[in-house]
Amino acid sequence: MKQTLHWNRSALLASPLYQPLQPILQRLADGEFPTPDDCNRLLDNQPITVQIGLPLCFIAQQSGKPSFESQYEPRCYLRGEVQMRERNWHDLFNALVWMTFPRMKAAANARHYLAMTAGAQDSSRGAARDMATLFDESGVIVVCADAALGELLKDFQWRELFWQRRAQVKAGMDFYIFGHGLYEKALHPYTGMTGQGLILPVEQEFFSQPLAQRLMHLDKLLADYLLAPQHCRSPRELSPVPLLGLPGWTVQNECAEYYANAAYFRPGRRADKISEP
Repeated sequence: MKQTLHWNRSALLASPLYQPLQPILQRLADGEFPTPDDCNRLLDNQPITVQIGLPLCFIAQQSGKPSFESQYEPRCYLRGEVQMRERNWHDLFNALVWMTFPRMKAAANARHYLAMTAGAQDSSRGAARDMATLFDESGVIVVCADAALGELLKDFQWRELFWQRRAQVKAGMDFYIFGHGLYEKALHPYTGMTGQGLILPVEQEFFSQPLAQRLMHLDKLLADYLLAPQHCRSPRELSPVPLLGLPGWTVQNECAEYYANAAYFRPGRRADKISEP
């Protein structure tokens, strides 16, 4: 997919797909594409630590074949250093997500590192890393006060969820992009754009809170989830989320016919639902 390096902060702030990043985007300057140094300056007023307590910083991407300790996940976990390529949307969004969901990103990094260093006897380590990678790249945080709405999502009941129960979704369900790869795709939204949702319950009061408070709550909620050993063990914990079907995320979905596109809103059933341990 062709990307532009033109930095248009206003366009990102206006898009509902970038709502979680709004607080950090507002702290970036207009004009030039943000650099690792720009991101580090934001950390001056918002110190972040990785899971073992070291301060986070953004550094230039190194060339050559790295040792294990210098690979992305180990280097982040052991030194607090997140590598970034200059003028690269993918790495920039990764940095912005770190500053938006610092506890979640630290927890995901810890799961990666622990899986990478686990003994060969741990047969689940491949699936655990697959889940962590999929969520880190394409994850969507799905929160709902009504468990029935989450079940409709899991069961691929798109028309009933997004059209017939549209009012309930707007009042008691919400979606927050987490995956930095998904943010890169959102630069040019397209029919078929799909995230991988992790569904979590919240109280109805959550939806009336200011955005900053909601993001802090989600950061803790997801970090606790990702660090629990019984979670983050398989990609099956995630549910597809057709992002352009979400109410309010595109003007095209303001009619029932939009959800008749079976190539996008695919029918399915979840015979493989994960049961709670």
